[in-house]
Amino acid sequence: MATVMQKKGVIHLLSESFLGHTPRWYKQAIAISLLLNVVVFLTLGSLATGWLILAEFIFTLAMALKCFPLQPGGLLAIQAVILGLTDTHAVYKEIEHGLPVLLLVIFMVAGVHFLRGMLYRMISHILLGIRSRITLNLVIIVVVAVFSAFLDALTILAVLVAVSVGFYEVYHRAVSTRGYHDDPDLTDDYVDEIHRKDLEQFRAVLRSLLMHGAIGTAIGGVCTLVGEPENIIIGTEAGWSFGEFFVNVAPFSIPTLFAGFFTCWLIEKLGWFGYGAELPAGVRQILMDEDRRLREQHSPRDRLLLVAQGVVAVLLVLALAFHVAEIGLIGLAVIVLVSAISGITDEHHIAEAFMPGLPFASLLMVFYVIVAMIGSLQMFNAVIHWVLTLEPKMQVFMIFATNGALSAISDNVFVAAIYMKELKAALDAGLTTRELFDAQSVAVVMGTGIPSMSTPNGQAAFLYLLTSQIAPLIRLGYGRMLWMALPYAVITTTVAGLMFF
Repeated sequence: MATVMQKKGVIHLLSESFLGHTPRWYKQAIAISLLLNVVVFLTLGSLATGWLILAEFIFTLAMALKCFPLQPGGLLAIQAVILGLTDTHAVYKEIEHGLPVLLLVIFMVAGVHFLRGMLYRMISHILLGIRSRITLNLVIIVVVAVFSAFLDALTILAVLVAVSVGFYEVYHRAVSTRGYHDDPDLTDDYVDEIHRKDLEQFRAVLRSLLMHGAIGTAIGGVCTLVGEPENIIIGTEAGWSFGEFFVNVAPFSIPTLFAGFFTCWLIEKLGWFGYGAELPAGVRQILMDEDRRLREQHSPRDRLLLVAQGVVAVLLVLALAFHVAEIGLIGLAVIVLVSAISGITDEHHIAEAFMPGLPFASLLMVFYVIVAMIGSLQMFNAVIHWVLTLEPKMQVFMIFATNGALSAISDNVFVAAIYMKELKAALDAGLTTRELFDAQSVAVVMGTGIPSMSTPNGQAAFLYLLTSQIAPLIRLGYGRMLWMALPYAVITTTVAGLMFF
């Protein structure tokens, strides 16, 4: 009897420890999924199991506010390898392909951390200086879209996330009963009831700003060869230069770009899909007071450091625009320069800069396991081969549509790579003309870039936003991102799709 009781105690302790403070129903869902995968593998085979694990992994992303997806998603990824749905060599190959993105997340996000003082001051002037909500959000999406055509989308979104966290911390500290504590508790436990309404409205403002920015990275990124990582793959296979890429894609990307700007104006004007929140007067005053306090307290050394950060930021933009090195290496250079100038030499302060990016980098590694599984099982090949049997005009449109659908549930770089491999093989075999191949390549660009914005897992920048520090603070979960991206996805995808007829 004692042994039975001890076993029950151990099981209870394990169930309590498993995934920590995650809700019990979520723990049970993950445990059942792991068991179900084995049953499906033994009865229905590898392909059915692969699709099931993909659906379960998307579920873990959808529940990111309940539990960071690294642990539950990682368990699914480990199981996929154990079941032989992929192998470690395929995983390593995917990680090699994704190394530039991993370096970016690790070093560029940390580099942005060292520039946050200058970035906060610059963007706070914009936020507080433009009184019109519609004008402010239009400025955000236009500026982000233009920058995203030449710079990396994830870097730009990392800047917006870092600044938004700064805004939130400033207001939360001001209304918290703990005041300006060195280790602020950013939950609502210490916020007086009289400030709760303004806090919720401020969260809505930040959600709108970040979602407009995220959409801006997508609609701007499709315009040029360097706007998105997959564009380089597509342009290389098609043999296009920077100018040729722009000219070929412009009849589709430019109308889509302006459709995105129009959507921003429309949903802010009408206040639909969670947009339209005004910055509360009390919040604006607190942010202005903080800005004034910072200016008054700045010593000559502080002002010099801000100028130095500004100079490094300009060099960063130039280095990114001219692609002098991999983006992650440029981020490392920013860390070295700014920390050296600022006199930051202790390991603890440097480690703080890496904390926001490393969890997401780890999640990306898990994501690449899922991508490797998709490749090993050739889960998308049946769709691609079916599309290539259609007549040319419908084929081009369906390449756009299927690219969008597959990119929305997988990695758009991976989808673009396997599509271009098949299309290039058909061209080399003389099965398609050069004119048709160019049209197909444009369809891959637009398909991987535009419809993929419909889900947070469609693009790395969106996934980063979902799992970033700011997401739980402003209540930006998977479902809300789906809802807020919906009008953009529908309108821009429709406009882009109509261009193919």
